[in-house]
Amino acid sequence: MSTYTEKTAFFALRAITYLVVGVVGYIVLDVLIKGIGVINWSFLTSNPDGAGGGIFPAIVGTLYLVLGTIVVALPLGMASAIYLTEYAKQGRFTSAIRLAIVTLAGVPSIVFGLFGLGMFVLFFGFGTSILAGSFTLACMILPTIIVSSEEALRAVPPTLRDASLALGATKWETIRKSVLPYAIPGMMTGSILGIGRAAGETAPILFTVAVFSRPDLPRSVFDDAMALPYHLYVLATQFPDADAARPTAYGTALVLLLLVLGLNTGAIVLRSHFRRRNKW
Repeated sequence: MSTYTEKTAFFALRAITYLVVGVVGYIVLDVLIKGIGVINWSFLTSNPDGAGGGIFPAIVGTLYLVLGTIVVALPLGMASAIYLTEYAKQGRFTSAIRLAIVTLAGVPSIVFGLFGLGMFVLFFGFGTSILAGSFTLACMILPTIIVSSEEALRAVPPTLRDASLALGATKWETIRKSVLPYAIPGMMTGSILGIGRAAGETAPILFTVAVFSRPDLPRSVFDDAMALPYHLYVLATQFPDADAARPTAYGTALVLLLLVLGLNTGAIVLRSHFRRRNKW
């Protein structure tokens, strides 16, 4: 490759990167400027009131959904990744399973919403509830958790496994004491990024859990709940007086952004903590 071609390619790649960062930065800045004036203690701790009011039930409902998604998705995703990487016989069948998982990661979120409606709301009889919404969101992010966890497990040098087995450790002891401590940072990072995505999704909870308003907070996992993404969706697209609802919509969007940012920051902190503790 000539020097001119290399410089042109480098300039194009840098321009595209700056363009993407600029567009995302503009969107975040727009939400920040228009939403920061709306956020105050009353907005965060009171119930919605038409186009105004607060978003406290939506914050609580979102946290319930995130917690439920973590409880369901994290152990299932990590256990599946450990089995596929450490125990499953590598062959066509395992490759087909991996292809199915990767394909599921690209399925539109609205399809998971319809799946959750048919499977959890109707077939299992959970109704529109936190339980149905959590299972639906967990199904949506399971492929992300499995793929990222598998990559983290494969990144551990095989020599660690061989040395542990050579010293007489069992397969499970080798995984638990020699592999997982070094793979946990990558597994946790991918998992929490997936959970952050779940916190901001609207389509999967549209048919399974979300309501625009309810008089009190959910008392059990079988209750429906308000959620920040759905509250924002209704304010932005369904409310008759769009101008009156716009400030509340921007405030809700900013709170949702901060929530997702907090989850992603948590992933970075966890990764740094585990990497400092386990180095090779």
